[in-house]
Amino acid sequence: MAENFGISDITLVGDRGMITNARIKELRPRAGMDWITALRAPAIAALASDDGPLQSSLFDTQNVAEITHPDYPGERLICCRNPALADHRTRTRQELLTATDIELTTIAARVTNGKLHGADDTDVSVGKIINKYKMAKHVTLDITDNTFHYHRDQPQIDTEAGLNGIYVIRTSRDTESLDTPGVITTHQNLAPIERDFRLITVDDLDLRPIYHHLSERVRSHVFLGMLTAYLTWHLRKALAPLTYTDEPLPHRTDPVSPTQRSPSTTTKDKNKQTPHGLPLRSFHDLLEHLSKLNRQTINFTDQRIEKITNPTPTQRRVFELIGVPIPLTLTNT
Repeated sequence: MAENFGISDITLVGDRGMITNARIKELRPRAGMDWITALRAPAIAALASDDGPLQSSLFDTQNVAEITHPDYPGERLICCRNPALADHRTRTRQELLTATDIELTTIAARVTNGKLHGADDTDVSVGKIINKYKMAKHVTLDITDNTFHYHRDQPQIDTEAGLNGIYVIRTSRDTESLDTPGVITTHQNLAPIERDFRLITVDDLDLRPIYHHLSERVRSHVFLGMLTAYLTWHLRKALAPLTYTDEPLPHRTDPVSPTQRSPSTTTKDKNKQTPHGLPLRSFHDLLEHLSKLNRQTINFTDQRIEKITNPTPTQRRVFELIGVPIPLTLTNT
């Protein structure tokens, strides 16, 4: 990037699985290279240990706090607590624990009644339940050939619950070049990028798997996918008045809390139509509606007629928003 585009300062922004400790170790000695990523759950738990700097008291009056730690030299650790995410994870964990209890109780009854024999068979049945709800770390099991008992590991549950809604962003950018809200917002901006990446790789364009073998063809294939994502980004922005997209985006006083819908968008959500009375659609539904504007060729026995379907008010509005006239006549090429 530095050589091809002449960029002297580069900040890589990625998720915790992409910008790992190994990658950061490679980036450190390179001048002009910075990063913004997040810590994994075990690293967050280590910071939140008894003698660690990440304590719940940091969030008594605010949802954001900056700390440092010797394991991350020259980096800022921005600790964030999202109350809505904390509530969601609390409810989800409780629902999964309850479901696990119900099914494990059924298995225990089968063992007691002699309908399930042997430690191996019991272990298989229990394993299916534990894996189904991903509750292995929260349940302690005791399995023998003739008995089965279990109980919740409440200390482990409480420890995890104490970290509900907390995530930690790590960055090498200094505060003069990028303040705390800027770091958080930059990391949050990964969401639309990841959405577009899914669009070009799986959902719409099916970029993968790639069956090309020549490097030029692979690069061309990826370029077309990126070009499509770029055009889609512009279309989403231009067609926002016809979709449920929030516009204009409200100012956020707290970069961690969930974004609130703007008053104008709340009105759109309620009425399900634009101020001009046109129906609101999702972006994909709007594209589907546009696909019905097409050229038709009607063949009779001795006559052939070519025409374009009459555009609907929504289709006319789309072309107005992107600043392109509807081709109402056919041209021969």
